[in-house]
Amino acid sequence: MQRRNTQQRKLIYEILKDTDIHPTADWIYEKVKKYIPNISLGTVYRNLKVLKEEGLILELNDGRQSRFDARIDKHFHFKCEICNNIYDIDRNNIIEQINIKQLTKNGFIVEDIDITFKGICPKCGEKNEKNN
Repeated sequence: MQRRNTQQRKLIYEILKDTDIHPTADWIYEKVKKYIPNISLGTVYRNLKVLKEEGLILELNDGRQSRFDARIDKHFHFKCEICNNIYDIDRNNIIEQINIKQLTKNGFIVEDIDITFKGICPKCGEKNEKNN
């Protein structure tokens, strides 16, 4: 069954595509409300679910909250433990360092790799250096 591509869903997707901050549903809701004042938070959540099911966005969940990403190519993420920002990390240089052959030798079949690095981003690291 094909879903209707609603005005709300198009707007939510466009807002998500136009940012690289990996926003929460609440953040997206606040942006969408500027264009569709009577939209509900539930409508935003439902449309994010549809977009995810259609493979147009990614949902990143750290166990506390979900964030959304319209960049669906293969890439990794870095989450700053201070500011909670999430950054896109290209896989190319990192994937070369992972020994997938060793996993295969041990009987694992690797179909995909999803890595989230955690630590301190350059901005927060710079602030920390200035404060010391």
